[in-house]
Amino acid sequence: MDNRTNTIAGWVLAGCGAALGLSIVGGMMFHGERPEKMGYAIEGVVAEGGEGAAADVPIASLLPTADAAKGAEVFKKCAACHTINQGGANGVGPNLYGTVGEEIAKGKNGFAFSSALAGIGGKWDFDKMNAWLTSPRKFAPGTKMTFAGLGNAQDRANVILYLNQQGSNVPLPAAPAAGKDAAAKDQPATANAAEAAVTEGAPTADIANTGTPASGAPSVDPEAARKGARSEK
Repeated sequence: MDNRTNTIAGWVLAGCGAALGLSIVGGMMFHGERPEKMGYAIEGVVAEGGEGAAADVPIASLLPTADAAKGAEVFKKCAACHTINQGGANGVGPNLYGTVGEEIAKGKNGFAFSSALAGIGGKWDFDKMNAWLTSPRKFAPGTKMTFAGLGNAQDRANVILYLNQQGSNVPLPAAPAAGKDAAAKDQPATANAAEAAVTEGAPTADIANTGTPASGAPSVDPEAARKGARSEK
């Protein structure tokens, strides 16, 4: 009986040892780190590391060709927290009717805005709206807004145009002139470069002989001049 008990105990210990070893080896082979590239994108969420990145294209250049109908589709991501109809009730977020052009974090039927957003000041112009939709947490650190942001600049332009049509109708900003930056690069980098272009090839100024004649030189001693004339004959 004792030998049988010892045998069973030995097999149990051996099994535990094998399980522990396999666990260690498995942990070395498989890591639980975040993959460098996610397997699939989550719609409406900015990729990690790119959150809040400044838009490469000015929003003013995208608004003239923006599509409000597409903006209404984008706004469906916001509808879980916001209403947009006139006189609509506040929800998790404030009603957004007439928001473009309004004071930031003011009014909205007494909605309790975060102090982080209230401290921004100013009005919801197109640039501020674009920055907010790119990354609320970067625009107003400490905001209660949990939405990560819209990474696609055209989506932002579409939804901003849609928002503007809901009780605001603020005139769209003028699009920046095409090629303005390229033209600026063709100009001389400094004033010195322009000066060099003007002075290059300019005639050389007359050089004055300011040296002092030596003693006995013809220009100083008339007798030396006469002797020089006789020697030349």
